[in-house]
Amino acid sequence: MANISLKQLRYFDALARSLHFGRAAEACAVTQPALSMQIQDLERELGTVLIERTRTGAKLTREGEEAARRVASILAAVRDLEASARQGDALLSHALRLGVIPTIAPYVLPRLLPVLRETYPDLDLELRESQTHHLLADLAGGRLDAVLLALPVDLPDIETLPLFEDEFVFALPESRPVPEGALASPDMFLNERILLLEEGHCLRDQALSVCSLNRAGKLDTMGTTSLSTLVQMVAGGFGVTLLPRMSLDIEARSGVRLMRFAPPIPHRTIGLAWRTSSPKKTDFRELGRIVTELGGG
Repeated sequence: MANISLKQLRYFDALARSLHFGRAAEACAVTQPALSMQIQDLERELGTVLIERTRTGAKLTREGEEAARRVASILAAVRDLEASARQGDALLSHALRLGVIPTIAPYVLPRLLPVLRETYPDLDLELRESQTHHLLADLAGGRLDAVLLALPVDLPDIETLPLFEDEFVFALPESRPVPEGALASPDMFLNERILLLEEGHCLRDQALSVCSLNRAGKLDTMGTTSLSTLVQMVAGGFGVTLLPRMSLDIEARSGVRLMRFAPPIPHRTIGLAWRTSSPKKTDFRELGRIVTELGGG
């Protein structure tokens, strides 16, 4: 039986994520030779090469990629075990590392954080805002406890809780003539320049689906990193876009006309995701209840 230590797994996990011996050693607060020795011991115990050493850093072998996935899962389970031992009876009274996607964070957090601070003053909340795939990788690896995002999430060992539906609205330049009382439809995107978030944002994929770009022919799209930039470009007459309703209190501005869609109204489902093994499920459900009451605007 292999004599593998948690130290070796943690060092390998840090190296697998950074692919750089110096940065991994710094993250683990050890010297680079000490980290390298532990990695070599792990490879010896497993009887396989996990890392290719290069002049610029490190590269995972095929066996190393598989080991990295398994090690991340093991370390997440260990963190959940430690959290379970520390978990008390009081709701939201311990550390909670929450990830939030960029198309939710600016519109929910300003109302959520004061409620949490007032209702649960002992909560030690750590926030991270990033794209969905980054947050889910950190969730699966135990570096986050939960993620507030758009569902669905189709990953093993990840549990989700739907919270509320966030409808989309059609945003076009205010100068564009529209019949009074008219409702938007996907056909209105035909032959339009559609302004979208850059690759990696789940809202981009949702917008592409609503716009039915597979049948719209050649369209000129432009990627940006924030909804605020999209709205400014619409106001400037550069195209049209799709906005989630929760963003309108902040993003609605002069120069932009907003139209509701005719039924069936396109929407996204906002929810929470966490590891099935997490001992904090009661905390997550309480957090979800608060977010749902706030209703996303």
